[in-house]
Amino acid sequence: MSARQKMKTLIIYVSYHHKNTEKISRYMGKVLKARVVDHREIKPRDVIKYDLIGFGAGIYYWKHHKYLIDFVDQVPKVKNKKAFIFSTRGIGPLWYYHRVLRRQLKTRNFKVVHDFSFKCWDTAGPFRVFGGLNKGRPDKRDFKRAGEIAKEIIKRVQ
Repeated sequence: MSARQKMKTLIIYVSYHHKNTEKISRYMGKVLKARVVDHREIKPRDVIKYDLIGFGAGIYYWKHHKYLIDFVDQVPKVKNKKAFIFSTRGIGPLWYYHRVLRRQLKTRNFKVVHDFSFKCWDTAGPFRVFGGLNKGRPDKRDFKRAGEIAKEIIKRVQ
């Protein structure tokens, strides 16, 4: 893509409980000049209208939220499309949590240019008993990091 062409960017998120993923998505959307939508606001077939697509959700049972997994299952195969994967989570390893979504996107011919995760407030399951993990996050440091990651994505796709 030449410098004169404007890359059309979309961020699709699933965000429940504390809206952590939505907050990160909206912040990154400003930096990337992206359209930012909840997964219910767009049809899977409309994803192909964009050049770069971010897919993000909270982690539930060791993978992205089921609604995002189901959404991506309905996205048609693409040509020359780039994607990035992100998540919000309480604890755990990024490489393990993103494996299912990464595999799905590759089967649809997306080139995954980046993946990243943020530790955020998590009150799921047993964590609820003691007030959760990572209370107060995402915070200023997380948003600063989100902006830096967005700039890195721009460099990777140019």
